Amino acid sequence: MAILSARGLGKRYGAAEVVKNLDLDLAPGQCLGLLGPNGAGKTTTLRLLLGLIEPDAGSVRVLGLPVPHAAREARIRIGVVPQMDNLDPDFTVRENLVAYGRYFGLDAATLAARIPALLDFAGLTARADARVPTLSGGMKRRLTLARALVNDPDLLFLDEPTTGLDPQARHVIWQGLRRLLGEGKTMLLTTHFMEEAERLCDRVVVLDHGRKIAEGAPRELIAQFIEPTVVEIHGDAAEAWAEARGRGACERLEQAGETWFCYTREGAALADSLAAEPGLRFLQRPSNLEDVFLKLTGRELRD
Repeated sequence: MAILSARGLGKRYGAAEVVKNLDLDLAPGQCLGLLGPNGAGKTTTLRLLLGLIEPDAGSVRVLGLPVPHAAREARIRIGVVPQMDNLDPDFTVRENLVAYGRYFGLDAATLAARIPALLDFAGLTARADARVPTLSGGMKRRLTLARALVNDPDLLFLDEPTTGLDPQARHVIWQGLRRLLGEGKTMLLTTHFMEEAERLCDRVVVLDHGRKIAEGAPRELIAQFIEPTVVEIHGDAAEAWAEARGRGACERLEQAGETWFCYTREGAALADSLAAEPGLRFLQRPSNLEDVFLKLTGRELRD
């Protein structure tokens, strides 16, 4: 049985249709990623799935319960990592976990048994008595994740869990999330980091203007939508090369600022020819989920 299921989900604010006829399914033990540019409808979708707002169309079931009618009962079995940390700055690390556990009705004995493992998971055992303002950004994010686990949830909602973190902190969070997946936890993840989605998600759904425009495993989507090799070309002579030979050398050629992106199945041959061109610099790499995302949603800045 699906841990989460949505059918024909829709939400409108005035004349703006923010979510349009959306179907979602999340199986036990899997991670489903919601990807999309700003304004695509990701946050509204999360609020609908959590029962924080009512849909104008469609239905949602979470953990077998109808949402929003039984949202309170469902949320008792859900952990949420919000986009922005909302830890209590007046409490210590341990006190934040205790206070949150009490929201779920956990007694003192249960919390005393559970919190040491959560501190160890977050790498915060040595900082258990430190107050939140003294923590680094990565520590705060790890504490927010540990807090979301205090009720031993059946489902985790992760809203951009590594935004604003440096690469070291991001990798620590990824390691913790992979550990949870290995233990059988089920996750719904929104992220702007395509590498994060590739590393963690069994399937991803790409949203744009409130609609689902693609769905599948990350590698399946890469194989479906993108040529296997990308050559990024820049330098003083890049524009002249693109105009003179780019269209013939590439199956698809796109420009972003001063860089030209050549999508091809003949990457090695193209790299050899570019190496002989004066005034060019280039990087040859395998295509990835970010290439899929940009092809489907465009390279234009969204505000």
